[in-house]
Amino acid sequence: MEFLTADEARRAALHAQGFLGAPDRRGGVRGLLRRLGSVQLDTISVLARSHELVPYARLGAVGRAGVEEAYWSGGGSFEYWSHAACVLPMEDWPLFAFRRRAFRERGFRWHQLRDREASVAAVVDRLRSDGPLTSTELGGAKNGGPWWDWSETKIAVEWLLDTGEVVCAQRRGWKRVYDLAERAVPDALRHDDLDDGECVRRLLVQAGRALGVATRADLADYHRLKAAQVDAALADTGLVEVEVEGWGKRAWADPGALASAPRGRHRTTLLSPFDSLVWDRARTERIFGLTHRLEAYVPKSRRVYGYFAMPVLSGGRLVARVDPAREGTTLVARHISLGTDGPGARTPAQLPHRAVAPTAAALREAATWVSATDIRVERVTPPELAPAMAAALSG
Repeated sequence: MEFLTADEARRAALHAQGFLGAPDRRGGVRGLLRRLGSVQLDTISVLARSHELVPYARLGAVGRAGVEEAYWSGGGSFEYWSHAACVLPMEDWPLFAFRRRAFRERGFRWHQLRDREASVAAVVDRLRSDGPLTSTELGGAKNGGPWWDWSETKIAVEWLLDTGEVVCAQRRGWKRVYDLAERAVPDALRHDDLDDGECVRRLLVQAGRALGVATRADLADYHRLKAAQVDAALADTGLVEVEVEGWGKRAWADPGALASAPRGRHRTTLLSPFDSLVWDRARTERIFGLTHRLEAYVPKSRRVYGYFAMPVLSGGRLVARVDPAREGTTLVARHISLGTDGPGARTPAQLPHRAVAPTAAALREAATWVSATDIRVERVTPPELAPAMAAALSG
């Protein structure tokens, strides 16, 4: 069994995620999506929405309109349930046949239709006659109550999305645009020929490639597979079992990650909390020594780092957190927390004073990307470094 140091595992993860080594800029956002296999969507928008922040972190200040076009034009991707609601490469449509089958067998997720056959048929007929439509264009998404009080039309079209008769290959103004799979998915891909085991096996191979080195739980979490599914398929993936210093758990590596040591440097940047480098909290703590969770749904009085605290990646390590906001043309750093405090935070690069300069650089670049002309800092932890942060931002 091959042995990896903690540092080698960290660098393998960074390389697999497109941070270490020269990124393939020729492939752009679509190439990055194919490399990652999955980019999570979320409604929260602070600097930008999370699916825009993911390519920004790796490719630099790509235009936000260009990011949206790369995802939602040309039929190169679709939205479906992976790690969560995610943008996925269109060529991976067959790999999710097992999940579409599971939805058909289980039935509706949350809602029931009063007249299932009629409601589903009405949506299909409308899409066939009028082309791709949003829920609003189909007749309305809600019954007039809270967001979960779906209309019959919304329940029907989401059921069709779950089961694969309808696909979302475009978003318009953050609304899903629904189309018939027979029209939106290329004929060569529109089949459910792969059995469940083969779907899972291929998704595990993809997850292993995107993670570099991973535990069984890491591999399962990437596309939200069940432990039993992983256990049944893992031996046939070609992933190599390895021992990683300090992990205390069995791990598997992509053979490509073991072929040669990754080289190069990467940009200093802010990361979305939903970025696939850090979306798995246990893995983030194990690799980077950063104890981190999204606090958007935590009561304000109990937040430690902020509503949408974004880790700062610098020198291959997570060195700080920034909770950003926008006020007109001002980027506001509501809370800058310098240094990391997890059990793995044991190297000099993770000490608070070392994080001042890279955090300031990440903030300045982010401000430029979102066309903010000013940066205002409201709080710094530890507070004695606030003057140094102000000096670094003005320099």
